[in-house]
Amino acid sequence: MARHFFLPTLVSLAALVGTPVLFPQNNSQGASVSVVVTVEARHGTDIPAIGRDDVMVYQDRDRNRVVDWVPLAGNRGGLELFILIDDAISPTLEAQLDDIRHFMNSQPSTTGIGVAYMQNGVAVVVQNLTTDHALAAKTLRAPLGNPGASASPYFSLEDLVQRWPEGAVRREILMLTDGIDRYWGSITADPYVDEIIEKVKRAGIIVCSIYASGFGHYGHTLWQQNWGQLYLSQVSDRTGGEFYFLGAGAPLSFVPHLEDLARRLTHQHLLTFIPKPAKTSGFQKVRFRTEVPNADLVGPDSVWVLAQTTE
Repeated sequence: MARHFFLPTLVSLAALVGTPVLFPQNNSQGASVSVVVTVEARHGTDIPAIGRDDVMVYQDRDRNRVVDWVPLAGNRGGLELFILIDDAISPTLEAQLDDIRHFMNSQPSTTGIGVAYMQNGVAVVVQNLTTDHALAAKTLRAPLGNPGASASPYFSLEDLVQRWPEGAVRREILMLTDGIDRYWGSITADPYVDEIIEKVKRAGIIVCSIYASGFGHYGHTLWQQNWGQLYLSQVSDRTGGEFYFLGAGAPLSFVPHLEDLARRLTHQHLLTFIPKPAKTSGFQKVRFRTEVPNADLVGPDSVWVLAQTTE
């Protein structure tokens, strides 16, 4: 399906504040790959310290050489974060808007925050990236609760990713949606979900998502809810993010989800490693491991590896 939208290109935070380029990209020879990895605690919230020698990267059974492991903090702590809200979900989300505002206002000054709403397959940006978190928080509003307002949340996600310029810092998205693809119909594996996962990973963006109940008939159709949750979980897990879900009804509070997300953002590292040589450019499956007790390393399930070139 061809989709043509004439919307302005987003402005990166780096362009707005003159942030120096601190985020290395894959080099043209395909010699190394850089990816954001989150350190999680397997139990509780006491997250162990992880050093470079503690990090292992595997392709199939082969262990790759780790070149660098840089904590994304201090002058490397820059972050561009978009809050992307589905206008097809229930307006009862208004009860949780203060939770989201508190989360936004509690972010460090190195974080630029933008706000967009999913409408008719596009991401309608109501606030571009800004370090004025109070300003961004003021643009939040309750969803319209109009199922026709979102043909597919994954079209809107794709639109945001395509218009978001690559810059100097890591980029992440928090989606609030029921995940139901009203265009595809949620009847089997969704090709649009697979497509956007690849585009998000190529862009080096992490997607976290909070399940929010749909409105109208879709809001109480169990099998549609189940498919929506499955799609959201795939997008988040495969891009190195987290999917949050506490039940099909309206949650009493988003606070536990947002506290966990805030904790994740402070325990991320830029991992650079040498992948196995590739004859053709493409995605290669990777696994991140550590033997440090009570620690998991969470990243995308595959990375784009450039073909090896010869001089």
